[in-house]
Amino acid sequence: MSNPIRTQQAFADGDGGLVIETKQDVSEIIEANKQQLFYDQQRIGGLNELHHVARIPFTVIDVLNQKGIMKGFQVIDDVGFARWLNDPENAAWKTYRGTV
Repeated sequence: MSNPIRTQQAFADGDGGLVIETKQDVSEIIEANKQQLFYDQQRIGGLNELHHVARIPFTVIDVLNQKGIMKGFQVIDDVGFARWLNDPENAAWKTYRGTV
């Protein structure tokens, strides 16, 4: 990945406040996840084995921290994380075909 790190810029909002914009190019992460998902579909083995289930960019981890699902890089709400990851809206981050 050429630049997996996020960038931030601060702007005045015009009312005396500050807006912080965070950006990250996630296109390479999404492509890598598609490839791993393809290989996961080809995998033979029991579903009780360990699986790599997601690759999540830093900017999304920030959101999960704000929601209280993660603290730093650690998942602190397993049920909330599984619910979030199984939501079709977050399918781009999954690398596993099954339900988490």
